[in-house]
Amino acid sequence: MTSRRLDFIDTTLRDGNQSLWGATGLRTGMMLEIASDLDRAGFRAIDFTTSTHMAVTVRFHKENPWERIRLMKARMPRTPLSFLSTGMRFISWETAHPELMQLSYRLLVRNGIERFMVMDPMNNMQAVADSATAIAAEGASEIVGAVVYTVSPIHDDAYFAAAARRLAQVPAIHRIYLKDPGGLLTPERARTLLPALRVAVGDKPLELHSHCTIGLAPFTYAEAPSLGVDTLHTAVQPLGNGTSQPAIENVVSNLRSAGYSVDLDMEAVGRVSAYFARLAVAEGLPQGVPQEYDMRYFQHQLPGGMMGTMRRQLREMRQEHRLPEVFEEVERVRRELGYPIMVTPFSQVVGTQAVMNVLAPERYANVPDEVIRYVIGRFGAPPAPMDPNVRDRIEQLPRARELAAQSGMLDLTELRQRFGARLSDEEFLLRAVMPAEQVDAMVAAGPCRQHYSSVASPVERMISELSGRPDVTHARIEKDGFMLDLRTSSAGRTGAPPETKA
Repeated sequence: MTSRRLDFIDTTLRDGNQSLWGATGLRTGMMLEIASDLDRAGFRAIDFTTSTHMAVTVRFHKENPWERIRLMKARMPRTPLSFLSTGMRFISWETAHPELMQLSYRLLVRNGIERFMVMDPMNNMQAVADSATAIAAEGASEIVGAVVYTVSPIHDDAYFAAAARRLAQVPAIHRIYLKDPGGLLTPERARTLLPALRVAVGDKPLELHSHCTIGLAPFTYAEAPSLGVDTLHTAVQPLGNGTSQPAIENVVSNLRSAGYSVDLDMEAVGRVSAYFARLAVAEGLPQGVPQEYDMRYFQHQLPGGMMGTMRRQLREMRQEHRLPEVFEEVERVRRELGYPIMVTPFSQVVGTQAVMNVLAPERYANVPDEVIRYVIGRFGAPPAPMDPNVRDRIEQLPRARELAAQSGMLDLTELRQRFGARLSDEEFLLRAVMPAEQVDAMVAAGPCRQHYSSVASPVERMISELSGRPDVTHARIEKDGFMLDLRTSSAGRTGAPPETKA
């Protein structure tokens, strides 16, 4: 066994949830039930949330994302919770004022986030350095600078090595990670790229984050430690593979076979894995399976998280059968928009426009604000020139002129005047970047539910659905010696829940 220590970041709750379950699969109580075993497992950190996930917490679950962070940190005192920062934005698509970003970092640290992964979707290393310095000023324990991987004629090993070298020179950045959102890093490319990054980062640790979208990541992970990588990002089996990260169980088995010593409590990992397998069955959620190699994927390059979100959106519109058309349109839109790196928010910019183009009778008949902002330069310059016909068409839209005329970012003083000074900092920040009705619904819902049972959840869901059916007055369920008898009382006919007898 080699004496070199390998660390692992668990991505189950954040990227696994996003990649396989569209970011909506897990509620706070579900996470809290397994937090103690996650804490025992020995991961270096838990990839826990992003501002996008915080928005999903409010919008879909009516839960307070700040409360979620506090509750999880209380249950996981030994393992740092990690936040992924994706440029100068917090929840909103709009570029945020530096004061708002500073407040967001302060509140994240205050509520329990200790580790920050910082990336810029344009691979602007100065922007990453500036964000890292701002985060460090708020007391973060660990800051990891990201170099975002993609495949194109200009993105060679020298390009990525220069970016990593620039980040390694920033005092506020403690570690560097190669972020491969599309799972495009082949073992062959890794054999030249990872050693180049190892030299570039000097004595700072190097991490690798990739996806299994076309089945490459498990092979690349097996070689990565011998090529200079110190830390691997993985998920437990039910939320690994698919478009998520490699499953920790398989990665550890491969590394031990290669002679590496892995300091993880695999019994605790097994309990976490079994818990999420039960949860997936109870909630009707898919479990990750190994993917087949797909050479066409190198053209559209949709990252794992975006793939999961796109499938969910199409399924909600009953258009999931049109996914192959969307993939083709993604490739075309990406080329027309100047080949942006397919990572948040640009994967959403390209993917959203592609879906609209496929579903509409005419391409670019509908153009969302985030695409308009991209075209008019609110996110910076794209790597290559945009298609002039597409650019001109979008710039001539009345909405494009409206957005171009907007004064831009509001500072905290202006925002406080708009929302009032009596709000807590946490609620104020949510209201500054989210629709009022969504935050109102979250506040009205009260504290997060802190418990979950994969046995009780389907029954609770059924009772809730039956309660909303005035045509159903009696239901009985019998299975394996268990009997549940539901009868609606006279009061129930006016809206009260049914009586239950077992």
